[in-house]
Amino acid sequence: MNQVYLQKVYNDTVVPALKEKFGYANVHDIPRIQKVVLNSGFSASADKAHVAYVNEEIKKIAGQRPVTTKAKLSISNFKLREGQPIGVKVTLRGAAMYDFMTRLIMIALPCIRDFRGVSTKLDGQGNYTLGIEDHTIFPEISVEGSTTNLGMDVCIVTTAKSDDEGRELLKLLGMPYRKTSAEQKAADEAAAGAA
Repeated sequence: MNQVYLQKVYNDTVVPALKEKFGYANVHDIPRIQKVVLNSGFSASADKAHVAYVNEEIKKIAGQRPVTTKAKLSISNFKLREGQPIGVKVTLRGAAMYDFMTRLIMIALPCIRDFRGVSTKLDGQGNYTLGIEDHTIFPEISVEGSTTNLGMDVCIVTTAKSDDEGRELLKLLGMPYRKTSAEQKAADEAAAGAA
């Protein structure tokens, strides 16, 4: 079976770079991406047509059918009843996960207007969560056919034991992190020196 582009990059360049930087003795200690979870919520008052629309759009982006999540308890202030649909989620692993990550990093994120990079903050355990406000940045979504913009969360779960390891793993895979002011100043000076 052919490897997805990002999976090949991980095996050929990321693993040796991480091994050299952090000095792992065992190849199984090297961080890797375990799974990617996409989820999108909607209001409790959403009708069946909207639920079906969100399901279809997330299915196009992920490449597999999402699961509809339902409320576990009733909350009268939110007009929420137990068992009412409140969102969809899909978990990607293996080749589908690497395929989605390739499309996210190479195509979707650079399509965001005035994109300057994503935040470098992780959750303290090497996992990264990214919020996307408009789902039409993905090439699978036709702008003409979409009635509303959907927001979604992309949770990248890694086997890294610290934020530094997880950040370095994603950086080597091509995650476009936002530059700090010092890095931006150095890049501007290098560009001015080259010109």
